[in-house]
Amino acid sequence: MRKVVLTLKEPDKYNTIKKLVETNGNKKRAATHLNISVRQVNRLITGYIAFGKEFFVHGNRGRKPVHSLSIKLKNQIEDLYNTKYFDCTYTQFTEFLAERENIFLSIAEVGQILRDRFILSPKTHKITRKNIKKKLIEQQKKSKSKKEMAKLQQHIVAAQDAHPRQPRCIYFGEEVQIDASEHIWFGNIKSHLHAAIDDSTGQVLAAYFDKQETLNGYYNIYYQILIKYRYSLSFQS
Repeated sequence: MRKVVLTLKEPDKYNTIKKLVETNGNKKRAATHLNISVRQVNRLITGYIAFGKEFFVHGNRGRKPVHSLSIKLKNQIEDLYNTKYFDCTYTQFTEFLAERENIFLSIAEVGQILRDRFILSPKTHKITRKNIKKKLIEQQKKSKSKKEMAKLQQHIVAAQDAHPRQPRCIYFGEEVQIDASEHIWFGNIKSHLHAAIDDSTGQVLAAYFDKQETLNGYYNIYYQILIKYRYSLSFQS
């Protein structure tokens, strides 16, 4: 059996979780002692049960670098984030990977994998989003494949969205968002702007003003889209 050596804060973390599991102790007290959240305590418990003392060795010590992780694993992480955990931060996603998917990686590793694929955390700074967008636009200009250009456009739109709530569509016309907005658009009287926006590109496809939010308003924007684009679209209100 390989000898596992813990350094600095690792022994305290290991001993605290070991005692917690063996005595069925208080998770909140353990979290306070380690200065972490209860969710992180649960993640440590899961790791301890699965790997024992070895789990508490620092993620960068004795591990292969991020680029040595298999393409299959990276694709799996990307797919899980896009389909199940798209509104999570990198930290939350890493914890869910351990708790629910039995995938144990560090936050740095998970973040690097997602950033390499232009998938940003909801808490990504504005300047980072701006730099990523600039890089994506440059790649899009060099791209010769329509499929690749469409995927890059998806990432560009996502990079502009500070609070993504669901994965965006890749292709133009795949899904159209519709809604009506009440505002003083003209003069001093409130009116309702009925609008349809392509989910992938953010392009306004149709618009219609009415005194109230009405079925007639939505019929009008549907009519505009069908006349202009002449193909079936998926609508979501």
